[in-house]
Amino acid sequence: MHSPSLTAARWRAALRDRWGGLPPNLRLFLIGTALMSVAGGMFETTFNNFLSDRFDLSAGARGILEFPRELPGFLTAVMAGLLFFLPETLIAAVAALFLGVGMIGVALYGTAWIPMLAWVTVWSIGAHLVMPVRSSLSMDLADANRKGRRLGQISGVGAAAGIAGCAIVWLSMRFARAGYSFVFIIGGVAALAAALFFAHMRMPGAHLQRPKFVWNRRYGLFYVLAFFFGARKQIFITFGPWVLVRVFHQPAWIFAQLWIVAGVLGILAQPLLGRAIDHFGERAVLMADSLCIFGVCMGYAFSDHIASHGLALALLYACFVFDNLLFGVNMARDTYLSKIALQPEHVGPSLSLGISINHAVSMSVPALGGWLWMQYGHASVFLVTAAVSVLMFVFSGLIRLPARTP
Repeated sequence: MHSPSLTAARWRAALRDRWGGLPPNLRLFLIGTALMSVAGGMFETTFNNFLSDRFDLSAGARGILEFPRELPGFLTAVMAGLLFFLPETLIAAVAALFLGVGMIGVALYGTAWIPMLAWVTVWSIGAHLVMPVRSSLSMDLADANRKGRRLGQISGVGAAAGIAGCAIVWLSMRFARAGYSFVFIIGGVAALAAALFFAHMRMPGAHLQRPKFVWNRRYGLFYVLAFFFGARKQIFITFGPWVLVRVFHQPAWIFAQLWIVAGVLGILAQPLLGRAIDHFGERAVLMADSLCIFGVCMGYAFSDHIASHGLALALLYACFVFDNLLFGVNMARDTYLSKIALQPEHVGPSLSLGISINHAVSMSVPALGGWLWMQYGHASVFLVTAAVSVLMFVFSGLIRLPARTP
């Protein structure tokens, strides 16, 4: 029987050999993605509590805030088009730079409403600009028939790195009593470091000659799915945590713990999800996702009807974690687009346009959700979202793919 130390040494050696065997561009991309996930985990876990503690927003005001915060997402296709002369690796570096500077700006100048909005917008430009190029580069770094697996692997690395960011939030705020400024500065520095790694990637074929914008009827179903994803996504990003913050009064470090749980599960789930896409196909995976979203909506809508406060919280925690895992299904929309694309150069601009479409919804849906919350209670927001999940199920069933290449 081998000793534990010997087994651990062999495991480390195998991991080191596997890492060394990866192409240099993939290694740089994985490190940059990991650092961006650290920054994202630190910001997303604390932002809702930051708004509640610093500005004491109502649900209606919280919904309206999403308009300026999501405007850069709506303009993603425009921003990516303006940067058409840059390879996608440098666009990723520019996005990381904006994200890092925005987080540090919120840390230093976010005590007043207008400066906070300005720096959150800078952060949002980076967060949204990186989305299409991250997916596009991930698929550029994959074999033709293993794109789902590669996206799953990269998402798994991101999930693992997100755990580190959440752990910093949990330990610093729970035990060291650190404030929001400390968290935002550390996350911002991580994003700035990611910009350096992306800038050092050398991928001459990373769509330097790609068109500025692409609109093609062939991609119509992808655009429709992006529209529904925008509605589903923004309701859960805005009002899922808001239920825990305002209805059940949960502190920021609780969200860090929940993200850690979601991250640990994501390390296992994301690669499996990628393989499921390759094995079962995008249609089956997206239809299953719609059914799961329906269940999560029911949990959020009726949690406060449970007599036991502890049981209600347990249900909400489960909904929050499960919903975070379901966001990974977005990779199925990306691989679907890559399989129906008329030209590889269409993928990046079309992903950017998809993000703009879903953010056109994201800017308006939270305001409507906030109004529904104020008029009819928080359950109404999630019941409407459940209806959206039914439409997602129907349209996902329309997916048809060309025959696979050998």
